[in-house]
Amino acid sequence: MSSALTDLLPHPIVQAPMAGGVSGPELAAAVSEAGGLGFLAAGYKTADGVYQEIKRLRSLTDRPFGVNVFMPQPEYAESGAVEVYAHQLAGEAAWYETELGDPDSGRDDGYDAKLAVLLDDPVPVVSFHFGVPSRQALERLRRAGTFTLVTATTAEEAVAVERAGADAVIAQGVEAGGHQGTHRDVPENDGTGLGLLSLITQIREAVHIPVVAAGGIMRGAQIAAVLAAGASAAQLGTAFLATPESGAPAVHKEALTNPLFVRTELTRAFTGRPARGLVNRFLREHGPYAPAAYPEINHLTSPLRKAAAKAGDAQGMALWAGQGHRLARDLPAGQLVEVLAAELAEARAVFAEGGAR
Repeated sequence: MSSALTDLLPHPIVQAPMAGGVSGPELAAAVSEAGGLGFLAAGYKTADGVYQEIKRLRSLTDRPFGVNVFMPQPEYAESGAVEVYAHQLAGEAAWYETELGDPDSGRDDGYDAKLAVLLDDPVPVVSFHFGVPSRQALERLRRAGTFTLVTATTAEEAVAVERAGADAVIAQGVEAGGHQGTHRDVPENDGTGLGLLSLITQIREAVHIPVVAAGGIMRGAQIAAVLAAGASAAQLGTAFLATPESGAPAVHKEALTNPLFVRTELTRAFTGRPARGLVNRFLREHGPYAPAAYPEINHLTSPLRKAAAKAGDAQGMALWAGQGHRLARDLPAGQLVEVLAAELAEARAVFAEGGAR
């Protein structure tokens, strides 16, 4: 493991930044205090909101933590497809007694303002999703003392991450819950994502920077497996989604292990970008017709998702979850880190003995 990365986390356990209010200061602090690396999700927040969360997190822990930032997205040309989808969702708006959102509510998620906050008051770690920052931006963060990571879903994307000057790459397998961090959203690539172990191997042979593995990891033995495959640490999202410190609605947490939700799918139904969630009514009815238009579709469906969550209706929510969701454990986040670390140590002992117990 890279010594710079080792210094940041006693246990090779990273809590994935889950946007939408899930990964807040309480969750990040609990993970960091237990020896993992907690993360705040800056996505869908204002720059001032991010600053306030960083301030709150620092009041809860003096351990290292990270902040995740979404990259600005290119212009989407086919506005007609968004209008057609909006017409299809009119019945949903009537059912939930709300209006559809404005698809033209912004494309850059306040990127420049958030970067300015992170340069003015540096944090230990910053990661990026949906693309690669400029070499200049990464260098400025490095000079500020910040360790940088960028998500990649292919070896080619990982090479771009290394060339830009990031300190490490997050290898996100297709098993991961939530949005795939592809650098370019190309519809013809839908369904071609790589499994995590294959992806780690390909990325390890393509770049020289450390690799953090993400996708479907729920147990310490799986962490041991990705470390054995060449990763320096494991990033877990769904595993922390069910914790008390998570900001996910109770109905979302309960759905992870509810027998009603038996599988996950990658869908564009809620945001216009491929994201893995539990298969529910909304996903089944609208997924096949959702255009590749992020963040337009995300803005459009936002009021619907909020109304469904307020009503406790899991069938209308974006129930983001990885393929390992049935393995979710209702444990405090700090205790979960300790359990994962113990499972990892046991798995490593088994590996060292050369056999299974």
